[in-house]
Amino acid sequence: MESEESELTDERKRENVINLAFGGDVPKFDRFCAVIRDSVPAGTGAVIRGSAVTGHRWKDQAPFDADGPGTSDIDLTLVGAEAIRLFNLSGFFVPGIHSRPVSEDDPDIAPALVPLRDHLMAMVRRPVNIQATREFVMHLRGDVLGQPYLVLLDHDPEASS
Repeated sequence: MESEESELTDERKRENVINLAFGGDVPKFDRFCAVIRDSVPAGTGAVIRGSAVTGHRWKDQAPFDADGPGTSDIDLTLVGAEAIRLFNLSGFFVPGIHSRPVSEDDPDIAPALVPLRDHLMAMVRRPVNIQATREFVMHLRGDVLGQPYLVLLDHDPEASS
């Protein structure tokens, strides 16, 4: 794994995600992306953030799956207004801007995403948490604050019109 997150290229981020979260199985990664693309509103972007991308947890620098195989989650973020609309008002850190993640502890904040989450978790045999955000938040977190992410689907606001 790269020691400096700022040095992670898109290629290296993709390699990290495939090797860490998908056990090196490229076809499984491709199916994961296809399921997301087929399940989210048109024009919605999707990214993976967190330790699947960097190889270690932000909080304590522990390596991905430090607590055993399948213990680290995949942090999936949907990008765009249509994704934001999938969340109940109680499901936001910042209402209408940045949601909390749909997780085992909080499935009711976006009931329409629970079947997708369940399907993805069955595919990868690990937790998958799904949140939604606006494009400017992804820009702020990634490009300004330097929090790396891997783009799975490009956000295209024109496709949802």
